Amino acid sequence: MGSLARIGFISDTHGRTDRARRAIDLLVARGAERIVHLGDVGSESVLDLLAGIPALVVFGNCDDSRNLARYAEILGIEVAHPSTIIEFKNVAVGADAASATETGRGVLRIGMTHGHLEREVERLFDARIDILLHGHTHEIRDEMIQGVRVLNPGALHRAKTHTVLLLETTTAHATWLDVDVELDASLDVNLEPTGS
Repeated sequence: MGSLARIGFISDTHGRTDRARRAIDLLVARGAERIVHLGDVGSESVLDLLAGIPALVVFGNCDDSRNLARYAEILGIEVAHPSTIIEFKNVAVGADAASATETGRGVLRIGMTHGHLEREVERLFDARIDILLHGHTHEIRDEMIQGVRVLNPGALHRAKTHTVLLLETTTAHATWLDVDVELDASLDVNLEPTGS
């Protein structure tokens, strides 16, 4: 079980190293203790940016997952392709904190995948996760589906606004940051989940 307080999520860089660098710098400046890339990395140069910092990567439909996984492992980046679940103990699970305490679970379970493999998404839902993070659509998302909060950080390529996500594991609070503005003037979207 993890003890990190803040995780930064990026997705769909498609080899855009300059924008990926700004995104990682922004998340680290905002206190991210780990960076997770949710796929469509696009190039080894994007992975180079994650070397030397706590990082995890899943791959997307536009990635050469075999070669990029080999390169990521050389750099010391954790590969969890095509999906993974990370647990955090003693946290409030969003609006469902009371029921988590009642059941004695008291654990925030976060599932991560790129989002293009339907069976992986279904497997994560079946694993009783609290939050599902994915990329692939290039759109910000914060929605409740079957009791699971589904989040997408947006994209760093082919998106109207280039965004990343900072998740507080102790409160399940999500903040979207616009990487096209200066590091000290980020956009805090703070969307409320919509109904299922």
